Amino acid sequence: MAESPEQSEFTSIAERTDKLKQGHVPAKEESNPSGLHPFAGYQPKSIPKGLAFRLKENLELVDWTGRAILEYMRGYIPANQPPILEWLQIDLQRWLYMTQHFESRFKGLVGTSYKLKEACQRLGYHRTSNLGAALRYLA
Repeated sequence: MAESPEQSEFTSIAERTDKLKQGHVPAKEESNPSGLHPFAGYQPKSIPKGLAFRLKENLELVDWTGRAILEYMRGYIPANQPPILEWLQIDLQRWLYMTQHFESRFKGLVGTSYKLKEACQRLGYHRTSNLGAALRYLA
């Protein structure tokens, strides 16, 4: 086993660091290792409205990460901890529907009805947006 990612054979990190050692500038497409996509970096004009992944994927990633973290580290989730939907107290059927229709059901603020009302009041809104969807899917 390699001592560091850049010393590991057959990894993109090893290929990229080898190219850097040869003096290639990584920003140029032609200097990118064969078969690897270049890093785009921060491009404000191409940023989508919202995150570039789905809520379900993010929650799964957080749950998986917490279970992979060592027991004594911050963010650790014990193996016997109920799955994330259980401890968020979200009904499985509602969750499945919400993950497939999230963008069409929520426009703007998302949260429990109490948190939505609180946020809208703080923001000076005259009505609470997404209240019906919050009551239906996040109750």
